[in-house]
Amino acid sequence: MMKQLNLRHLGYFRAVAHEGNLTRAATKLGLSQSALSVQIRALEDRLGHPLFERTQRKLVLTEAGRVALDHADAIFATGEELLATLKGENPARATLRIGALATLSRNFQLAFLQPLLERGDLHFVLRSGGAVELLAELRALNLDVVLMDRLPAAGPGPALVGHRVARQRVELFGTPKRLREGGSLPELLARHPVILPGPESGLRAEFEALANRLRVVPRIAAEVDDMAMMRLLARQDIGLAVMPAIVVRDELRAGALIRATQLSGLVETFYAVTIARSFPNPLLRPLLKARPTALEG
Repeated sequence: MMKQLNLRHLGYFRAVAHEGNLTRAATKLGLSQSALSVQIRALEDRLGHPLFERTQRKLVLTEAGRVALDHADAIFATGEELLATLKGENPARATLRIGALATLSRNFQLAFLQPLLERGDLHFVLRSGGAVELLAELRALNLDVVLMDRLPAAGPGPALVGHRVARQRVELFGTPKRLREGGSLPELLARHPVILPGPESGLRAEFEALANRLRVVPRIAAEVDDMAMMRLLARQDIGLAVMPAIVVRDELRAGALIRATQLSGLVETFYAVTIARSFPNPLLRPLLKARPTALEG
């Protein structure tokens, strides 16, 4: 019979992991620092993996440590669930930590999570920010996945893995009032100002190449990094917006915006970026259906 896990050791580990400091955790637990260290080492021996990296007086979770903490949180929450159930409160939940570029379409993020949204036993942690910040959190194992609209360059630390999870045709959208006369793509671009992604966007470069092929110099009404802001500006009728349909899905249904035309050959690709892990979060499996693309330095 397999020897059972010592829950006291696991509880001590959980306290240290959440505190991030052995001395503070020992004080809260009423133990000496040396005694607490012995308990953590016993758990590491039992699990067969180091749980912390000890560098410059700071404890950093290893990958095995992050997995152990997720399970420890779930295990100890089960005890609390008994009390919560009797009080009619919510049960404990599994956790998925997701980062997304602040400029990324909210509708895309929602579509990415859709396979898991109907489950009642999940806890989502959603973080938004810049690419550098989010990828650092991913490499530190504080996030399970980062959603982006381009593959990032490889950097120091664990290897990144890019999963192409969606591709959307890019189209031209505007208000019914602005588009009542219709017209071909060159005519529309010559007649109306446009709302474009910022210069750093790959989509922006593709649109400019298309306009060059059409021998049209568009009048730019706005350059916006945030897709949600592009959508709002299009609704305010300051110009025609260049974006995937998923961004303006609700406006199309309500009739606030309509399609002017497709932009031939222009697509936006959405990626879920992970790191190579020995213990990947199993909640990601139904979300990462596309074949992964390794990012080489």
